[in-house]
Amino acid sequence: MPPVALGALLGDRELGLRHLAGPAETWVYGVHASEMADPSPYLLGGELLLTAGAGPAEGPASGSYDQYVARLVAAGAAALGFGVAPVHEEVPTALADACARHGLPLLEVPPRTPFTAVARAVWRLMAEARTRELRRVTEAQQALAAAAARPDPVPAVLSRLAASLGGYVVLWPDGRAAGTPPPGTSGDGGADAEVGASLEALMARVGRAAGPATATDQAGGRHLAAYALGRHVGRPAALGTATPARTPGDHTVASVAAVLLTLLTAERPAGDDTAALARLLLGGSPAEVLGPGPWYAVHARGGGTDPDPRALAAALGTVLLDPRPGPVVRLLTDRDPGPQPGWRLGVSAPAAPEALATADAQARRALDRAEAARAPLARHTDPGFAGLVGEAEARAHAEALLAPLTPVLRETLRGWLAHHGGWDRSAAALGVHRNTVRQRVARCAELLGRDLDDPDVRAELWFALRWAPVRRNAAPPQPGPQPPSTRTT
Repeated sequence: MPPVALGALLGDRELGLRHLAGPAETWVYGVHASEMADPSPYLLGGELLLTAGAGPAEGPASGSYDQYVARLVAAGAAALGFGVAPVHEEVPTALADACARHGLPLLEVPPRTPFTAVARAVWRLMAEARTRELRRVTEAQQALAAAAARPDPVPAVLSRLAASLGGYVVLWPDGRAAGTPPPGTSGDGGADAEVGASLEALMARVGRAAGPATATDQAGGRHLAAYALGRHVGRPAALGTATPARTPGDHTVASVAAVLLTLLTAERPAGDDTAALARLLLGGSPAEVLGPGPWYAVHARGGGTDPDPRALAAALGTVLLDPRPGPVVRLLTDRDPGPQPGWRLGVSAPAAPEALATADAQARRALDRAEAARAPLARHTDPGFAGLVGEAEARAHAEALLAPLTPVLRETLRGWLAHHGGWDRSAAALGVHRNTVRQRVARCAELLGRDLDDPDVRAELWFALRWAPVRRNAAPPQPGPQPPSTRTT
């Protein structure tokens, strides 16, 4: 949560707080009430400590205010609120003098103001500040996304970032910048040249191969930050910012800009889909940010010892590469993919942007088929219901479902279903008597434990029979008692 300015509490007329000593401005990160002689072990720092001076003899009530205030300052307390009544009719002068000496803000809390009211005011102001900060960050993200989609995106993103931060931003090492540069950042040798030197050193630090992803510093009254951007023209790159102040949302805004600038400036294959990718990262939908296509989803598995997904993306003419590590590489391209040396590919059917989820599933199943057939590439070509299930899963389900049936019973069931349950036509197609068909179908229902008059059961069995292998060496069926007229068949 963002901190609350002490001035905002003093300006709340309902609280009626009065500033008595110490600085009038500081940041409050929380509220704590205590009558202990030494509450410092229970402070995290940044608290407004509230007390009525009713503690033990060695506490504020004893008059040893100097030691009391010194301990609070050492613990990082932001301010001290002293409640008058019922213990004290007014804030002790010695306490005010001690706060003035140690630089601790001292507030008078009037009798009509409960300590809980002060705490609620702090939490309310924090929540309001948080809402404003979230709104600011959201608007900045949207503005950065719009800038990234412009014809000249890098200068546009830099300008938008500088406006959002109210400061100066620069790319290192190429020097493109935006905003008002602090003295010294342009090599003018001014009195604050340390700002430029410090910012450049900070960007060089994050740009190193083993350096941190981000770093911060202060110089010449400026808040400095640097963000690694990967490599540009064969060299490490970084984004630097120099601002007069730093608010809680600045890091989030600058981090979003760093992601966009990484996409816009990093070494990448031919083709300029980065603006669309940037908008996708910021919450856009595929139909809104991608062209009409058609688009192909690709799942790939490398066969070498160290396959390079980026090289594969370059070969397929796309930058839309899923960066998550794993054995399978996922890509999106608007070119019809062909086989690639060292890779096994599964390719979806051509799809519109709004159908990419289906295309991704198609590519996954196509890769399964390519691996099963040891083929360099397999495409999704099986439309309809059967195409929605992977071949391996379909065969496993079919074999499990039809396991009780012998090859003869499977063929009889297949013929009977193919003729929609017609006894005469099924018998003619199978070359047996109609009573034999009846007996075998009844035996299938018994072994499967299914009602073959149920259309859902028939549909599931028909699907399974399309995928189940015929077991030629299976044992013959074990029929029950048969009528004399059918035993010869």
